[in-house]
Amino acid sequence: MKSTRKESRERRQRRIRGKVDGSSERPRLAVFRSHQHIYAQIIDDTKHHTLVAASTLEPELKSKLTAGSNCQASVEVGKLIAVRSLEKGITKVVFDRGGNLYHGRVKALAEAAREAGLEF
Repeated sequence: MKSTRKESRERRQRRIRGKVDGSSERPRLAVFRSHQHIYAQIIDDTKHHTLVAASTLEPELKSKLTAGSNCQASVEVGKLIAVRSLEKGITKVVFDRGGNLYHGRVKALAEAAREAGLEF
């Protein structure tokens, strides 16, 4: 039985979420990648609460970007999520790539967040 790309991503996501869990001391940086945009959230899984969020849909980023679905957009979202988390006192996170391969836009977001000061 063949599995589609979406089914493969969902299977990877379930496997990753079984191992990665965010806590109050070290919340989870979750990345969701759609065809047109990229989203990042820092989540405390013990309280089921989103602490910080950023995406390419935000007006301050939308005006700077030509498209929301390229590596440059991912870099900007990575920088923004890192700045916002550092303002809230969050320095260490656990990275959840959401079933996506660590390549391209997901990798660009992660590296930009690391350069801006997040540790994972």
